[in-house]
Amino acid sequence: MRSDKTDAMPRKLSGFIAKMGRGHQAFLVLLSVFLFAVGILPLEVQRRIVNGATQGAGLNTILVLVLAYLALALTEGGIKLVLNVYRGWIGEVAIRWLRMVVIEARENHPEDPATLAEGVEMSIVLAEAEPVGGFVGTSISEPILQAGILLAVGGYMIYLQPFLALAVFVPQAVLVPILQGIINQRVKTKITVMRHLSEEMVDHVSPKSPKHQAARVQRLFSTNMSIYRLKYALNFLMNLMFQLGYAGIFALGGYYVITGRIEIGTVVAFIAGLNKVSDPWGALVDWYRDLRVTQVKYGLIRDASALGPSQPSAAQD
Repeated sequence: MRSDKTDAMPRKLSGFIAKMGRGHQAFLVLLSVFLFAVGILPLEVQRRIVNGATQGAGLNTILVLVLAYLALALTEGGIKLVLNVYRGWIGEVAIRWLRMVVIEARENHPEDPATLAEGVEMSIVLAEAEPVGGFVGTSISEPILQAGILLAVGGYMIYLQPFLALAVFVPQAVLVPILQGIINQRVKTKITVMRHLSEEMVDHVSPKSPKHQAARVQRLFSTNMSIYRLKYALNFLMNLMFQLGYAGIFALGGYYVITGRIEIGTVVAFIAGLNKVSDPWGALVDWYRDLRVTQVKYGLIRDASALGPSQPSAAQD
């Protein structure tokens, strides 16, 4: 995974991720699948512990279930540890590769007029390479892990009590994509305006440049404020939906327990399951935001690192 003087940067971010190692990404995916599969089991063990305690199960049975729960928690924590360290290593390898490509481009072509300016080179090596390379470690495994947790835990809750689960998840499943789609449109507008702003700063072609730039700066301000409003409104509504979900579990679940339709352990499993899926929603939204921003940043590094006619075409897409 070390940089090669004859290598060109892939044209797209997806090609760069593949260049950093398909085998490593495949192993991260396997770890992610194993992690969310193991993550369902503690919910079932919790349910059995509570039901056993309320239905007169023997002490030995309860202790065996508790030991099983601890073993599962230790296994889940160990997998997370390996996954996170492995992600970090892949990200650091990608950061090193980007930095070396930029450094070697300047060293091998010091007289080329298309070579990076010193300030741009320093910015890429010290700052810009890190978020782009760091994204490589989580680019594939993160959405698989978080979506897997949502599907696995949601499926388990539907299996236990379909109506109760649907009452909790359907409002969120409808609301989140709608608001996030609006946010994504604002992000695209922001990136487009920033590109126009930077192009005119470099070219200085328009005599009305200051006025045009001031208008673009004002548009960036307005766009950013609209993103803030939508982003935090989405966070507020997601939190509200989860709190309404808890209220629904307590009310409807309590009614079902009183009428004998479900066991108390099912209500406990629902509460634990709702806790377990609260973070993946936000993590998936954050991952998508990072993806869109990283694609733009990678394109800027790729374009800035090009050596003009002497650079070979991208090896991968």
